[in-house]
Amino acid sequence: MNIALICVATVVAYLLGSIPTAVWYGQGFFGVDIRKHGSGNAGATNTFRVLGKRAGTVVMLVDVLKGYTAAMLSSLLWYFDVITTNEIMTFKIVFGMVAVIGHLYPVFADFKGGKGVASLLGMVLAVHPEMAVVCIGIFLLVVIASQYVSLGSILAALAFPVLLLLKIFGEQENPLVIAFGFVMFLVVVVTHQKNISRLWRGQENRTILIKGLRKSGKK
Repeated sequence: MNIALICVATVVAYLLGSIPTAVWYGQGFFGVDIRKHGSGNAGATNTFRVLGKRAGTVVMLVDVLKGYTAAMLSSLLWYFDVITTNEIMTFKIVFGMVAVIGHLYPVFADFKGGKGVASLLGMVLAVHPEMAVVCIGIFLLVVIASQYVSLGSILAALAFPVLLLLKIFGEQENPLVIAFGFVMFLVVVVTHQKNISRLWRGQENRTILIKGLRKSGKK
């Protein structure tokens, strides 16, 4: 095991996560600092609300790609015989979480980033693509039904480890992946504390994915 190359890959994963997509895209194409508008969060959801669907989609896809690419650095290390086959999953999780930390605390944006959900999704796509698809479905159903992106994110994150424990794919899952799932859920809960408080008070911002399902409440 080449420790130096692993350290380099870890730094690369952090730098990938640190790319402040919402900030750079907003400033570059709209002359807007997304952190000074809407919820003030430098993430895809706030970009959707402030700059529109196209901008929000671009930011979301890039943030997903950040998490996915960082996690897949493990496969690159395996290809060059830096790590073994049995270590691929471990380093997918390590590099993916480092990228999420980079998204939360980006060196390129004064260490003030987004909430990491999109980057976590990218990481999950690399770690367990089948479960990622299920979680995306749960997220969309919850958001369509409730119009709360935060609630969809929290429930989708919880579904990942719980459904793996229930063996919905009919086989025993890697305990490390399940443990990662609960850590991921904890990260989502911690980064959404203000949203949870607003949900409890009925003051959370709504996001309408399908027109015609508008509800009363704070827009």
